[in-house]
Amino acid sequence: MPIPIVNSIASWFLKKRFHQIELFLKYPNEVQNELLFSLLKIAKDTEIGKQYDFASIKTYKEFNERIPVVNYETIQPLIKRSREGQQNIYWPRPIKWFAKSSGTTNAKSKFIPVSTESLEDCHYAASKDLLCMYLNNNEDSQLFTGKSLRLGGSKELYKENGTVFGDLSAILIDNMPFWAEFSSTPSSRVSLMSEWETKMQAIVDETIEENVTSLAGVPSWMLVLLNNVLDKIGKNNLFDIWPNLEAYFHGGVSFNPYVDQYKAILPSHQFKYYEIYNASEGFFAIQDQNYSSDLLLMLDYGIFYEFIPMNTYGTNTQKVIPLSEVELGVNYAVVITTNAGLWRYKIGDTIRFVSLSPHRIRVSGRTKHHINAFGEELIIENAEEALKKVCKHTSSEIVDYTAAPIFMKGKEKGAHEWIIEFKTPPKNMSDFEKLFDDALKSLNSDYEAKRYNNMTLNRPSIHSARPNLFYDWLKENDKLGGQHKVPRLSNSRDYVDALLHLNSK
Repeated sequence: MPIPIVNSIASWFLKKRFHQIELFLKYPNEVQNELLFSLLKIAKDTEIGKQYDFASIKTYKEFNERIPVVNYETIQPLIKRSREGQQNIYWPRPIKWFAKSSGTTNAKSKFIPVSTESLEDCHYAASKDLLCMYLNNNEDSQLFTGKSLRLGGSKELYKENGTVFGDLSAILIDNMPFWAEFSSTPSSRVSLMSEWETKMQAIVDETIEENVTSLAGVPSWMLVLLNNVLDKIGKNNLFDIWPNLEAYFHGGVSFNPYVDQYKAILPSHQFKYYEIYNASEGFFAIQDQNYSSDLLLMLDYGIFYEFIPMNTYGTNTQKVIPLSEVELGVNYAVVITTNAGLWRYKIGDTIRFVSLSPHRIRVSGRTKHHINAFGEELIIENAEEALKKVCKHTSSEIVDYTAAPIFMKGKEKGAHEWIIEFKTPPKNMSDFEKLFDDALKSLNSDYEAKRYNNMTLNRPSIHSARPNLFYDWLKENDKLGGQHKVPRLSNSRDYVDALLHLNSK
C-alpha cells in the first residue's frame, strides 16, 4: 500500500479517535466515573459482583468503602479456579487467556486474566493510539515504508483446561490481525521461539536484510539485540544497516541507564524515542509529545484508576484516592479496576503526576523495589537519575545494577551495597562512589538526612561486576529475555548476595 494512503488512513483514524481523547482530556473525572459504573454494571451478576452487591453501589464513596484493595496473593485462589475453566467469577464473559507475569524475578508466577475487551479496547487500542499520536507529531514520517522490529517475550503459549497462558507479548502476537504480520519483523514463528539465545540469533539473521523503520521492546534486551546486529555486520552505527530507522518505542524498564548507549549507536538528533507504560494488567499511558518523557494517562481503555500516597502505603492510615484528588509531585502506588475483572488491584508500580491538565505521569518505581532500611526511602527514580548524572560526569556506561542495604551490626553503621556492571567503567571507582553519594543526597532529602555526618548511613559501597554477570544470573534462573529484569533496589539482600557469590566464581 503506498505510504500517502497509509498516512491518510492513519490521519482519518486519528481525527476520529481524537474526539474521544479530547473528551477525557476535558472531562477526566467524569469519564473515569462513568467507566467505573459501567464496569460495575457489566459485572454485577458475577460471583464477585454478588458478593459485594455491585448493583447497589451508586457512588465512588460506596465503592471505596465496600470493595477491598487487593494484591495478587489475595485473588490467586479466584485466578486458579478461573484457569481451571470456571467462568463468571470476576468477569461475566469467558476469560480465555492469562498473561504469565514476568515483571519481577520473584519465583512465584502470576497469571493475569486477559479478556477479549482488555485485548481489543486496551492493548490493541493503545497500539493504534501510539502510532496515531506519533504520526500526528511527525507528519513527514516514513514509518510505513518499512517494518517494525519487535522484541517480545520468549515464552510459547500453553493450553490448559480450555484456557491459554504465556507472556502477554505472545498472547498479543498470537491474536494479532493477519495484516500486522506484514508490517513487523521478525516473523511470529521466530518471535514466539522459547529458547532465548537461539531466538536472538534467529532475529538477527531474519531482520538484518529488512527495511526496519522502527524498534519496539524493552531497552535492556533491545540493546543486547542491536549490539549483536552491529557485531555481525561489523558496524558501529545502526543507520549503516537500516538507513530509514526513525523511532524506538520502549517501555518495561527505565530508559535512563541506557540512553547514552542508544545515542552512541543511533547518532541522529532526528531519531525519536517514544516511551510507553504497559504491563500484563493493562496499557496505561503513552508519550504523546516528541522529545518528552511525560506520559499521558489514557483514561478510556476500560481501566479505572485509584492511587495510594506512598507516605501512607501499607500503614493503618493508608488512604486510597480517585484521580480527582491527586496532586503534583506526590509518589503514588497505582490501584486499578479493569475490563478483565481485576477489582481494586495493586499493580506494584509507583508513579507521580507532572501535569494535572492533562494528566501526565512519570513512572517512579515499584512498591517493593526501594530501599527503606533506615528511613531513607530511596526509590528507583532517584537511583537512576543519580547514575545518569555520574556516568555523564565520569564518561562511564552501565549495563545493569542492583542494590541492597548493609544492615547495622553492633556499633557498625548501615550503608547501601551496589553491584554495577559497566560497559565503560569509571577511571576511579572511589571518585565514582563519592559523586554518586553526592548525587543521591541532592535528589533525596531523606537519604541526605541519614547520611549527614555518617550518623546513620556510611557512604555507599560499589562493586564492579564482571562482564555478563547479570546475564549469567538471569540465565541460571531461567529468566532470559522478554520482560525479565533484575530488581534494581531491594530491602532484602537475597539478590545482592546471590550476585556477589556468582561474581566471585
